[in-house]
Amino acid sequence: QVRLVESGGGLVQAGGSLRLSCTASGRTFSTYAMGWFRQAPGKERESVAAISSSGRSTNYKDSVKGRFTISRDNAKNTVYLQMNSLEPDDTAVYFCAADPSYVATQTGLNVDFWGQGTQVTVSS
Repeated sequence: QVRLVESGGGLVQAGGSLRLSCTASGRTFSTYAMGWFRQAPGKERESVAAISSSGRSTNYKDSVKGRFTISRDNAKNTVYLQMNSLEPDDTAVYFCAADPSYVATQTGLNVDFWGQGTQVTVSS
């Protein structure tokens, strides 16, 4: 069992930055691919970024490319999402996900573990 806890959300003005963290319990973090997803009110959950278990492969939603960076520190059981140049459309609850499958962390389908989410609000 893996427990995921997100942190780092908050209120920021457009153009600002936030760094989200997701820390996992357990000793097998390095075997899981990790993903960040978000869900805005009235909208479906969408994939934002994903990173393979080794960290060598990453994938991003087109609208965040060049603004967001996903990274991981396997020694700290933590995955990060650095978000720069934030826009009001980035406002959502952000969730992290863990799964042995890198594809699953990009699609959100049949993901093994989800965090509880952290709110990100970008004001214009």
